[in-house]
Amino acid sequence: MAAAIVVVFDFDKTIIDVDSDNWVIDELGFTDLFNQLLPTMPWNSLMDRMMKELHSDGKTMEDIAEVLKRIPIHSQVISAIKAAHDLGCELRIVSDANMFFIETILKHLGLKDCFSEINTNPGSVDDEGRLRISPHHDFTQSSHGCSLCPPNMCKGLIIERIQASTSKDGSKKIIYLGDGAGDYCPSLKLTEADYVMPRKNFPVWALISKNPLLIKAEIS
Repeated sequence: MAAAIVVVFDFDKTIIDVDSDNWVIDELGFTDLFNQLLPTMPWNSLMDRMMKELHSDGKTMEDIAEVLKRIPIHSQVISAIKAAHDLGCELRIVSDANMFFIETILKHLGLKDCFSEINTNPGSVDDEGRLRISPHHDFTQSSHGCSLCPPNMCKGLIIERIQASTSKDGSKKIIYLGDGAGDYCPSLKLTEADYVMPRKNFPVWALISKNPLLIKAEIS
C-alpha cells in the first residue's frame, strides 16, 4: 500500500547542520578564492568552477568524500528520518546541493535507502576524475519563470510535480522541512492538508513570519 504521508526534506542545514558546499570549500582550503569569485557568477556555476580549482590543485574525489564524511549532522533529524521510514512514510529530498555530496553523506550515515527520490543538482565525475556540478534546471537554455528561486532550481515546481505524482495514489499529506530562502516557494505550494516545518530563526522562518497567512499548510 502506498504511503499516506510524504516527508520532504531540504538537505543543507536541515538533515546536516551546515551548508555542504561551504563545508567542502572551507575544509579543503579554498575559502578565499570562493569568496573572491562569489560576486561574479551564480552559486551553482561557482561550485562547478570550484571543483575545477580543487582538481587542478590535486584534490581527488576521495579527498572530497572524506571531507563529506566528517560533516556535522543533526542527530535528532537523523533519528526522525529512521523513525519515519520505519513507520512507512515516503521520504524525499529537495535540495540545492548536488547529487554526489548528498549521496556520499547519506551512504556514510546509512540513510540512502530511506529515500525514494533525491531532487538536486546533478553531480558526476568526468573522464579526468573531476567532479562536475550541473544545474537542476538549465537556465542557459530557458528560465523556470519563478522570481522567488535561484535560476538553477525552483523547489516550488518540484513540489508541484511531487503533488501531481502522489495524487494519483489517492490522498497524500506532505510534510516539508527546510531552512533557507529557497524553501519559501515550495512552502507556498502546500495545501491545507499539509505541514511545513521551517527551521526557527533561519531565512525561511523569517519569510513565513512576515505574512503567515500566505501559507495554507499548518506551520509547526
